[in-house]
Amino acid sequence: MARSIWSGYINFGLVSVPVGLYSATQEHNLDFHQFQRGTSDRIRNKRVNERTGREVDYDKIVKGHDVGGGEYVVVEQEELADVAPGKSRSLEISTFVDLDEIDPIHFQKSYYLAPSDAENASSYALLRDALAKTNRAGIANFVMRGKEYLATIRADGKVLVLETMFFADEIRDPAKEVGDLPAKTSGKQLKMATDLIEAMAGEWRPKDYKDSYTERVKKLVDTKRKGKEVVFTEEEPEATSSTDLVAALRASVEAARARRAGGGGAAKKTTAKKSTPKKATAKKSTAKKATAKKATAKKSTARKSTAKKTARKAA
Repeated sequence: MARSIWSGYINFGLVSVPVGLYSATQEHNLDFHQFQRGTSDRIRNKRVNERTGREVDYDKIVKGHDVGGGEYVVVEQEELADVAPGKSRSLEISTFVDLDEIDPIHFQKSYYLAPSDAENASSYALLRDALAKTNRAGIANFVMRGKEYLATIRADGKVLVLETMFFADEIRDPAKEVGDLPAKTSGKQLKMATDLIEAMAGEWRPKDYKDSYTERVKKLVDTKRKGKEVVFTEEEPEATSSTDLVAALRASVEAARARRAGGGGAAKKTTAKKSTPKKATAKKSTAKKATAKKATAKKSTARKSTAKKTARKAA
């Protein structure tokens, strides 16, 4: 069993549930060291005193906040912990909200909460089951590693999940960040876009999605280790112009519906390709007939001309 990264109590009403906090996720990371180009010399980052140029041990480093004018206020880690001694050991639930009301943009990182002792496991299970039954999440504040977090506590099967969240003033205004945005759409294009979304709708199956980029990086490293060169070719998509949008939507809807029906899209494409030569053959046949008619007409004209000449000579 992994070691908890935080321990304390979930408090709601007059109930306190002792819990430990555990990481629920891990990112795909492929570690790279830094080297000076053309050499095997490693580049290392060091904590250096900018005045003396000497390296400083981590345990001799303190934090200082810039208050302007070249002045800093130095703060010890113990002082930071003493600022909010209660919150550093308490997940204080202030309210319970419907999960569906929370905009996902507020979610930051997921953690598992587990009972820290068997004696109080029943109170943990009671909170978990009540949250699941009501489809609600507890909104709480707590302090971890010198930072206060807003968090939701929700049920997920047998475990309680804590999601750290962004505070409202940490979420940027899209109008200020990205500028003017397009107006609302309507009409035929909106109807076709809606049809496309419905045609591509399906169940959420997380195992269906893989980190292909990391796999390609691993392949690159492995190939170069063997002294070979690997080249990945992938065309960059082009933006669909407004004039082609309806046609692109219509084709996309048809393809999505065909895939849902069980691979009919491929059959249609094959049929369409086969029908092209037939049309071409038909055109060629028509052209041959037209040529034959012209040739016959020319021969007939030639015969009549010869006959006239013969008649004149006889006269």
